[in-house]
Amino acid sequence: MSATTVLRLPPELRARIERLAGAAGKTPHAWMVEALRAQAALADRRREFLDEARRSAADVDAGGPVFALDDVAAYLKGRLAGSR
Repeated sequence: MSATTVLRLPPELRARIERLAGAAGKTPHAWMVEALRAQAALADRRREFLDEARRSAADVDAGGPVFALDDVAAYLKGRLAGSR
């Protein structure tokens, strides 16, 4: 079920959205819904990334494993070269 939301847009932003929506073959409403959905997804991904970073930092602070950059680079180069 959808709900009605009113957005008061400055005239220049409204004109820009109308132009972009028209170029995409969409109504301004459809374009804005798609843009809001995309931004919400990005915000969710960023929050998840930061949550994972905080958990990882806490794990390291608690004595979890860490790897030297040179060791990781050598491992990856070896993998790319086909060694295990």
